[in-house]
Amino acid sequence: MGGACRLRRHDRPRASAFPRPLWSRQGFSSRSPEPGQVDEQVGAPIAPVPQQGPSSGSSLTPHPNLLFCFSARSPNSSPAGGPNPAGDVDMRLAGPLRIVALVVTVALTWIIVSIFLGGPGSGFSRIQQLFTKPRARKYKCGLPQPCPEEHLAFRMVSGAANVIGPKICLEDKMLMSSVKDNVGRGLNIALVNGVSGELIEARAFDMWAGDVNDLLKFIRPLHEGTLVFVASYDDPATKMNEETRKLFSDLGSKNVKDLAFRDSWVFVGAKGVQNKSPFEQHVKNSRHTNKYEGWPEALEMEGCIPRRSTAS
Repeated sequence: MGGACRLRRHDRPRASAFPRPLWSRQGFSSRSPEPGQVDEQVGAPIAPVPQQGPSSGSSLTPHPNLLFCFSARSPNSSPAGGPNPAGDVDMRLAGPLRIVALVVTVALTWIIVSIFLGGPGSGFSRIQQLFTKPRARKYKCGLPQPCPEEHLAFRMVSGAANVIGPKICLEDKMLMSSVKDNVGRGLNIALVNGVSGELIEARAFDMWAGDVNDLLKFIRPLHEGTLVFVASYDDPATKMNEETRKLFSDLGSKNVKDLAFRDSWVFVGAKGVQNKSPFEQHVKNSRHTNKYEGWPEALEMEGCIPRRSTAS
């Protein structure tokens, strides 16, 4: 540890109560100054030295211009010129630390080289794969699994209360939605060619204040093999009559006979089916079970529909 020195000085000269020691080659001199002698450094007359007896005791007061120096040493440090235990420990650890650093450097170099040269794809995309969680793959219309060959993938959602409109997706194409601005209150119906999967026509029919004859004219002349996608929104049944229910029943619906005010309903049928359709969901409007105030929950249905072999 190095030493430190501190010089005590005063901003203005003052007379000392004790005589300033005089320097000589042999050290301090206790010789008293001559009367009237002036201290050149302080600029004031030197006071005479008071005589003290042996029993009166004496005390030494440092002169204000004395220079004090001290040196500090740690209690744990070794004596000057002796061995340093801390330095020996550092030297013993230096070798293993160099080996660890070398191994880490080689490993990082190998990883970087394998990322950029080890396979197809850009290096940046491969680095992203290391730090991002893989997302589940989605197939057509957001299905979790692909449909078999010669099948049409679909997904449909009924309207939520009278706020969110329905959606009908087929083969990754949105046939009806609020974004396409082709949905409305009542029944939303999309007619699709059962062989090619192409959209024939899509319309919304108001079943609260509309004319049910418009709906009848739309579904009466259907051709054999035409697929019919239906999604309700708000009220699907107030204007529905017996003929309308029979037409939907002939398309494969088993719940249309019970459809009532503000029920939720999604259905996929076809002209000329022999059995009831497996693609149908229905929730009754009940104040005890409704998810929304005055409306049941929205329904969501997805699946794979076999293509028709022929269509007339």
